[in-house]
Amino acid sequence: MIALSLAEIAAIVGGQPHDIPDPAVRVTGSVVYDSRAVETGSLFAAFAGERVDGHDYARRAVEAGAVAVLATRPVGVPAIVVDDVVGALGALARTVVERLGATAVALTGSAGKTSTKDLIAQLLQRSAPTVWPEGNLNNEIGLPVTALRAVEDTRYLVLEMGARYIGDIRYLTGLVPPRIGLVLNVGTAHIGEFGGREQIAQAKGELVESLPSAAEGGVAVLNADDPLVRAMVTRTKARTVLFGESDEADVRAENVRLTETGQPAFRLRTPSGCSDVTLRLYGEHHVSNALAAAAVAHELGMSVDEIAVALSEAGTLSRWRMEVTERSDGVTIVNDAYNANPESMRAALRALVAMGGASRATGGRTWAVLGPMAELGDESLAEHDAVGRLAVRLNVSKLVAVGGREASWLQLGAYNEGSWGEESVHVSDAQAAVDLLRSELRPGDVVLVKASRSVGLERVAEALIENATEGEVAGR
Repeated sequence: MIALSLAEIAAIVGGQPHDIPDPAVRVTGSVVYDSRAVETGSLFAAFAGERVDGHDYARRAVEAGAVAVLATRPVGVPAIVVDDVVGALGALARTVVERLGATAVALTGSAGKTSTKDLIAQLLQRSAPTVWPEGNLNNEIGLPVTALRAVEDTRYLVLEMGARYIGDIRYLTGLVPPRIGLVLNVGTAHIGEFGGREQIAQAKGELVESLPSAAEGGVAVLNADDPLVRAMVTRTKARTVLFGESDEADVRAENVRLTETGQPAFRLRTPSGCSDVTLRLYGEHHVSNALAAAAVAHELGMSVDEIAVALSEAGTLSRWRMEVTERSDGVTIVNDAYNANPESMRAALRALVAMGGASRATGGRTWAVLGPMAELGDESLAEHDAVGRLAVRLNVSKLVAVGGREASWLQLGAYNEGSWGEESVHVSDAQAAVDLLRSELRPGDVVLVKASRSVGLERVAEALIENATEGEVAGR
């Protein structure tokens, strides 16, 4: 964060200093809400959660180097006391960004936000200092914490915006008003909260409604291949740029294909020319993410050749998103366990099949280790059933459904589609999945692990990677 004195921060957030010997002392480090992440010069934001109260860790934070604590009550160490820590954090972020004058790029969508954010960051940082979220810090706490990482020379601020309810994105754009807004897609993530895709589109479109007019430099980057996103052109005063595989897209992909290892390659066409791209990422769904990132970078002055090179060299910055590990015994583990919704499940299954193409010729198999998808409401049974059926249609060799009721629906869908015998199995938990896989995996197999974050299925991938030995692999 740009260096601000505690007196300045108190004035910005409307707080009262408590136990502060010298109000002129400056915050020179980051703003954090986990006492374990404190560094010298930090400001520690104390949130009272359902299970943990950050106020209880205030002294530990100061002892670790925090200058002060942002809190709702005196905590016995230097603190700025406010009525609402979330609101205070937002006010501080808004003031800091206004002073810096950095260009804010915000993106939203039902699937692919974090992967696209990582691509945009890797493109823009090649031309100027850029700040972006670590992981998926995309809510009323994560977004201002990200914005407050900006310093004096920050030119670009990339922000991911999530939503569970109508009005969430409108609130976030009020904290850090973007000049460029990107909407990736409208799917079924959080459909249980919203009630339908039209309501999800209403929420996502709040981003483009917040943008400055075209005369003021506002740009809305929209997915030409998603009808609900494309319709958002009528909801913004900003200039619109379309991306996708449609012939009408301003930034589009031509001659899309997959390499032998399942990595997308295509010809990138922009208003200023064309160039070839081969992604290091796995799965055809990343083509749309790459086009979205390319459209943003093109608007900010990068040439098509610079964009193509940067995309071809970009990797995964966030954990557990199609992380590919090739074991020494010839088994490949794909850890995509950070989160899941119907769209991302389908994309991951197709990527698994593409990655397993080369190994099938030598007897390798594809394993889909899938857990529940959360927050689908009344659509949960149908969506889990459909994913199970798709695994069979794609000819995935083995489906392992992990967990309770929703996992049984995955397995039932596969069964009803024709997966009998040992092609699909339902196990109770992550450890049961690990035990099964350790006994049956063999060289050439490709294993996808994916579920909603709350399931914690990354433990399966980590166990297979960390604990694998020659003797654990069948046939060795």
